[in-house]
Amino acid sequence: MNNKSKLGLLAKQKAAGWAFLFLASAMILVMSFYPMVQALITSFKTGSSANMQWADPVIYNYKRMFQDKMFMRSVGNTFLYLIIQVPIMLILAILLAQLLNTRDLKFRGLFRTCIFLPCAVSLVSYALIFRTIFATQGLINIILTNLGIISENINWLGNTTTARIVIIVALIWRWTGYNMVFYLAGLQNIEYSVYEAAKIDGANGWKTFWYVTVPLLRPVIIMTFIMSINGTLQLFDESVNLTNGGPANTTITMSHYIYNNSFGQGVANFGYASAMSFFVFILVAILAAINLKVGDTRD
Repeated sequence: MNNKSKLGLLAKQKAAGWAFLFLASAMILVMSFYPMVQALITSFKTGSSANMQWADPVIYNYKRMFQDKMFMRSVGNTFLYLIIQVPIMLILAILLAQLLNTRDLKFRGLFRTCIFLPCAVSLVSYALIFRTIFATQGLINIILTNLGIISENINWLGNTTTARIVIIVALIWRWTGYNMVFYLAGLQNIEYSVYEAAKIDGANGWKTFWYVTVPLLRPVIIMTFIMSINGTLQLFDESVNLTNGGPANTTITMSHYIYNNSFGQGVANFGYASAMSFFVFILVAILAAINLKVGDTRD
């Protein structure tokens, strides 16, 4: 094949690549970025959806947001779930991945499947299941009563503290297996000779895990941490379907409150809801940037 033919083939390959890239980029632009720009513009407006006008002042919705006690409560609830649930979930995920990556473990595939199965359950379904088993006459109270741990049924979803605990437990159950898969993939990319060298140097199991496994999994840990933060800050299904924000809106999340202002309270307040949505977006961006900065070990 002469040089002209090679150049012609290369040009066609580039053209095909750009054609596929253009279609994907156009879809992302139309379906994602355009609505984001429109939402940003809407966040500076007030009024009902049929008669929206520019706010006076234009940052009115953003000022109102920080004066809204209910929204501040939703922020506090969301960060409470984030601070407690995310570390527990990721620690469990990495420990389970380490255990299920053991070469001599029998039925590894079965155990991996069982731990990952909760991820296959739809968000609405699993929230309703947890609502059922943690009901006053639910399975958890029956078990605890039969074991003699409690003398009377606990109203798990009717008390603020226990309702928050139920949400955290549900999140850990649902997402631990999901993150475990990422850690398993990372562990399987680590050469076994690295562990053999550590054993020769006299490192025990804990030192090998802390000084060998964790540093080599750092990129995966950062990725799962960012994804978990992103998902928790946008927590919606559990708040809506598990506790409905109750009791007395003490478990409501930011996304749930945004939904209520958009669709759930009769009058659609899209301007205010858009402002709160961009506040969540900024939080996600800031926390992701912090994680990337902390996790960047390059000189």
